[in-house]
Amino acid sequence: MSDSAKVTDKLLPDLPPPANSTGFIGWMRMHLFSTPANALLTLFAAYLLYILMVPSINWALISADWIGDSRDACTSGGACWVFVYNRFDQFMYGFYPEVERWRIDITFVLLVVLAAWLMLPRMPKKGLVSFITLIIYPVVAFFLLYGGSFGLEVVETHKWGGMSLTLILAIVGIVAALPFGVLLALGRRSEMPIVKSICVVYIEFWRGVPLITVLFMASVMLPLFVPEEVDFDKLLRAMIGIVLFQSAYMAEVVRGGLQAIPKGQYEAAQALGLNYWKMMGLIVLPQALKLMIPGIVNTFIALFKDTSLVLIIGLFDILAIVQAGLSDPNWLGFSVEGYTFVALMFWVFCFGMSKYSQHLEKRFHTGHGAR
Repeated sequence: MSDSAKVTDKLLPDLPPPANSTGFIGWMRMHLFSTPANALLTLFAAYLLYILMVPSINWALISADWIGDSRDACTSGGACWVFVYNRFDQFMYGFYPEVERWRIDITFVLLVVLAAWLMLPRMPKKGLVSFITLIIYPVVAFFLLYGGSFGLEVVETHKWGGMSLTLILAIVGIVAALPFGVLLALGRRSEMPIVKSICVVYIEFWRGVPLITVLFMASVMLPLFVPEEVDFDKLLRAMIGIVLFQSAYMAEVVRGGLQAIPKGQYEAAQALGLNYWKMMGLIVLPQALKLMIPGIVNTFIALFKDTSLVLIIGLFDILAIVQAGLSDPNWLGFSVEGYTFVALMFWVFCFGMSKYSQHLEKRFHTGHGAR
């Protein structure tokens, strides 16, 4: 018997996989060209991307004009980003006085620092930073933006605008709508008939009214219910309308998460002697909020995009500022560039929220409900 035919009890090393089944080539074979039909669909999709993307990239980047002082600088036939370049400060700050714009910069830099501190997992003293962010920071931001104290010039809210106003409306709406929505959801699931009825009526009423109507009524009707000597700021009215509207949608998202928690969790908390608020705060809500991350972020994204509706009550967010710029006789005919810029700004923030929500889902995933 030859040596090659001998039987051995030793394990032979694993053979490497075929070269065409690993790496980028293997991924393409598995996902794009696994069958003849998939191969045809892949080639057709690639052709569509080619005929759509190549002209778009050429218009937006390659043949575009970027820097100049007037529309005369746009001579290449591509996108005229000179329009955005010349009005960028106005798109960001609205009509805020130029010499005072450092106050907006400081306000948002502080917010970014505090938010980054809370988002990074290993940063210390997050409880203290959360208190500063939710209680102290709003007061500091108000005095920085509005002024009137510490030698700062008063800047009326009708001068606020652009991307800064969009962010202010979105942040206030997000921060206020979430806790209010949680309370409404708990009230709707309450066993007290009066509390439950009030929450049900509130939620169904606000969910049945479009936001554009809410903003219009907040601007026109709300001042009728306050004393004449009280000056109810237009921006404050818009914030109240947005919070009231979005909290109803948030309440239904939270209620869905609460219903997904098994009944045994409630019974276990009651068996430990926990009262209602401790049961909700320590046992139920932490589990429910983990399940509600996609729905909550989806509501936040919708809120962020809905801020553009404040135009109807005379507030100039970034979309309204761009539209006002397009009416300038010196820049007529560049609406595509203006609206593309607005769409890009909205996409950046919405995509950022979406990606962060995916990060939170992976971070807090504990296999709840897995079988």
